[in-house]
Amino acid sequence: MNTLKTCLIGGLLLLANQVSALTPAPVDERQSLVLHNAVVHVGDGQVINPGVVAMSEGTITVVGGNDALAELDLTSYQFVDLGGAHVYPGLILPGSNLGLNEVGSLGDTIDQSETGDLNPNVRSLIAYNTDSELIPVTRYNGVLTAQITPEGGLISGQSSVVQLDAWNWQDAAVVVDDGIHMNWPSSKKREFDFATFSVKLADNKQQAEHIAIVEQLFSDAASWLESDDKMRNLKLDAVVGLFDGSKRLYISANLAQDMVDAVDFARRHKIVHVVLKADAEALKVAEFLAAEQVPVIVTGLHTTPRSDDEDIDLPYRVPAELLNAGVKVGLTYPGVMNARNLPFIAGTASAYGLDREQALRLVTLSNAEILGIDDQLGSLAVGKQATLFVSQGDALDMRGNQLTHAFIGGREIVLDGMQQSLYQRFHKRYATLDESD
Repeated sequence: MNTLKTCLIGGLLLLANQVSALTPAPVDERQSLVLHNAVVHVGDGQVINPGVVAMSEGTITVVGGNDALAELDLTSYQFVDLGGAHVYPGLILPGSNLGLNEVGSLGDTIDQSETGDLNPNVRSLIAYNTDSELIPVTRYNGVLTAQITPEGGLISGQSSVVQLDAWNWQDAAVVVDDGIHMNWPSSKKREFDFATFSVKLADNKQQAEHIAIVEQLFSDAASWLESDDKMRNLKLDAVVGLFDGSKRLYISANLAQDMVDAVDFARRHKIVHVVLKADAEALKVAEFLAAEQVPVIVTGLHTTPRSDDEDIDLPYRVPAELLNAGVKVGLTYPGVMNARNLPFIAGTASAYGLDREQALRLVTLSNAEILGIDDQLGSLAVGKQATLFVSQGDALDMRGNQLTHAFIGGREIVLDGMQQSLYQRFHKRYATLDESD
């Protein structure tokens, strides 16, 4: 009997701990608001000061100066005086494992990759965990939309674009299966040289074999598309969306020559939309990428140069130099634990060749254009989703990024997460105690 009682008490305590760790419940109510007396950062380079933003039924109805309200029926709107605070479009995080990887050291909380090399039919969306404790942490700095992306193999699978306040993955979806992600076989691989006790680049003898595997998949998909006899084939069915432009091909490539080879591969197979995920190596082929109109999502801004003869600040200058070469550029923060720092790497880019609004564009409208969602998100414009946030200061600076409001589709979301709850909990207990206590 005592054993049963102990088990029951233990179960209740475990349940209580789980309840206390729940993420904030999603908000369902859309509001009709006029945010005024604000500095409005449109996301396309414009700044309106003083400015107003109005929203109703989940969409933006007015963006402009105070005179923009003249043609609006204001009887159903509530006015919010922001006192000179800044309004920004919600930041967009591409290529993220958010909701797929909770604790890196616990395999049971990781669902970001599938076994095998060719998995174009794998869908990240159905594995997306809307209750991840990392989601409130990420959106606390203004990241309100993310592209949930699988990893591993040659063809990792299909990503989807989600909004970060939802009950389940169905509610979260903004664009379902927006693209397929490929890891281009590198021509070089890192090997440890025991003679010099250092790491060196050596030829990847398996590259040709791996490229042949990928070539065969895409050739089979093209043949299957033209065939009258279409037996159900999940892998080929997933690939054919690349040929009609309904999906994008996102290619990760490590070396400059690999980037050229990967783009040539995509052109040869008549893939409509190609996006490159790359770091400073892309600068070596910037003219080629501009000519081919291939956008680049820069992945390694906060890193060190690859070789000793490169400038120490080269990674920081990548967005500016690619833009100057005529390449469309977006920006992401790899991994999940620090994805909340997305606005601050944009801030770094603004210190190395870009002005503030150009840097903001990298994580708002440019990312939206690259992902194909700029008709819905990425800037503050009439008719777009009311997904935006209010910051007391400059959102690209850690000192100014202090959110007071955030809206996803016109719903004001709960900003506080686990860290804020813990702060309030212990602040109440210890704030009034003297040091002697």
